[in-house]
Amino acid sequence: MASDDDSFREFVNTRYTDLLRVAYHLTGSAHEAEDLVQSALVKAMGRWRRIDDPLAYLRRIMINHHTSLWHRYRAREVVTAFFPERPARDTTTAVDERQTVYRAMRALPARTRAVIVLRYLADLPEAEVAAALGCSVGTVKSRASRGLARLRDALAPLATERSVQ
Repeated sequence: MASDDDSFREFVNTRYTDLLRVAYHLTGSAHEAEDLVQSALVKAMGRWRRIDDPLAYLRRIMINHHTSLWHRYRAREVVTAFFPERPARDTTTAVDERQTVYRAMRALPARTRAVIVLRYLADLPEAEVAAALGCSVGTVKSRASRGLARLRDALAPLATERSVQ
């Protein structure tokens, strides 16, 4: 029989990329995503043998931790590489588009962003998203609908640019 340490290590080896992907879409930053996954893994390690569904449990930890950080730090200044009044100097359209999408995602409320990430990027059914967030399926549906509408509005200029090209 494998020890708890071995099963935890095996889980991390097989699911780290999935967790990192979800964390990246929650935070919009590779460094913050790595920190978020590491924090979640540290919290889960002590309870490992009592966790029935580790992937869902870790997603929940990441969402709760990120939401709590987001509430705590949202009023602070954000240091960026570019002045807000000046456009970014990226030369590739793909990078510009990706930054536009991430800005639009970061503009969503934390819980709505979590619904969008879990539902469409992690490809979880509505019931699992509801369980992960501790809310009803109806709440997941309404948050997803509102979030997608806000993303459509925010990304409309990007769609217009693509259709012109």
